[in-house]
Amino acid sequence: MAQHRRPTELLPVLGVDQTVDAVVRFAVHAVGCTYASVVLVHERTSVEIVALTDPRLIGLCRAQIELGEGPLISAIRTDREQIVPDVLIEQRWSHLWTDRALAAGIRSAAHVPVPAGRQASVTLSLFSEIPDGFDDDDVAFAHVLCTHAAMAIATARPEAGLVVTPDVRELVGRATGILMERDGTDGYEAFEALKQNLLDTGRTLREVAQELIDARDYAESSR
Repeated sequence: MAQHRRPTELLPVLGVDQTVDAVVRFAVHAVGCTYASVVLVHERTSVEIVALTDPRLIGLCRAQIELGEGPLISAIRTDREQIVPDVLIEQRWSHLWTDRALAAGIRSAAHVPVPAGRQASVTLSLFSEIPDGFDDDDVAFAHVLCTHAAMAIATARPEAGLVVTPDVRELVGRATGILMERDGTDGYEAFEALKQNLLDTGRTLREVAQELIDARDYAESSR
């Protein structure tokens, strides 16, 4: 079984990128959750909160690092989403984590990681004050938002070591722009349209983005 180094340092919240801040605020609005945050993990040894919607999330993140366990830590270690339907009956982690989550007013959570190279990853965390606050649609949308956050951080913070392939970055950027121009919407509404397309078709973000671009290119060539 592979050994993972435990994240040991919580870096201060500095230089919050406007795009990532918009991602967490939009996540709360679109998903209907209570709080949201984005963390950047450096070489699995330090966790930096890049954006959050409530300061109490700092304490909850720090608590998991100090305990060496919790859904955020599991998401970081495994690069897999961690869904907590109800904190009150959750038994995968210790009661210390449970107590701190409840003290923060949290009853359910979803942690969605996006690996971005060998040395860094990004995790979007959603929190709800009610049990069973997240369904499969919410988690699918969280993956879209987390990918966007990773691209924004990779662009603004090259020193972070994030690797987001150029083709994905270009595809998503162009697809979002096409939706905004076509539908006369802003970035938030374009995200909602991407979400619905993903949910309706069951395809990947790359596939949906490419289809939008191909359709746009075909329409322009036919004029």
